[in-house]
Amino acid sequence: MTDPIADFLTRIRNAYLAGNKVVEAPASKMKLAITKILCEKGYILSYKVVEAQPQNTIKIALKYHPQTKMAAIKKIERVSSPGLRRYTDVKEMPRVLNGLGIAILSTSKGVITDKEAKDLNVGGEVICYVY
Repeated sequence: MTDPIADFLTRIRNAYLAGNKVVEAPASKMKLAITKILCEKGYILSYKVVEAQPQNTIKIALKYHPQTKMAAIKKIERVSSPGLRRYTDVKEMPRVLNGLGIAILSTSKGVITDKEAKDLNVGGEVICYVY
C-alpha cells in the first residue's frame, strides 16, 4: 500500500456508503490524530484503539442522523498524496464549503484543522477536506 491515509479515508467513505455502524482500520499516529479531529468536530460518534498483534487497530463508530439515516460526512477527500504534496500558508488557507466544512492539516504544531491553523498562524500540508 503506497498511501495508508488515503486507504483510511476510503475505508470510512465506503463504510458510510454501505450504511455500516462501525469501521476498523490499522492504527498509526497520523490516523489517530485525524480520527480525534473527526470525533471532536462531530463527524463520528466515537473511536477506540484496539491493542492487537502485530498492529493496533482503530475502531470507529460512525454517525448518522436519527430520523433520516443520512451520514454525518457528505464527502471526505484526500488532498495531498505521496506523489504530489500540497502545502499552504496562513494567507492562502483553504475554505471548505465556504467555512462549513473543515480542512485537516499536518503542521509543526501537530495535526489540526484549518481554523486552528489560522489562530496559531501556521501553515502546513493539507491532508484532507471533510464536509
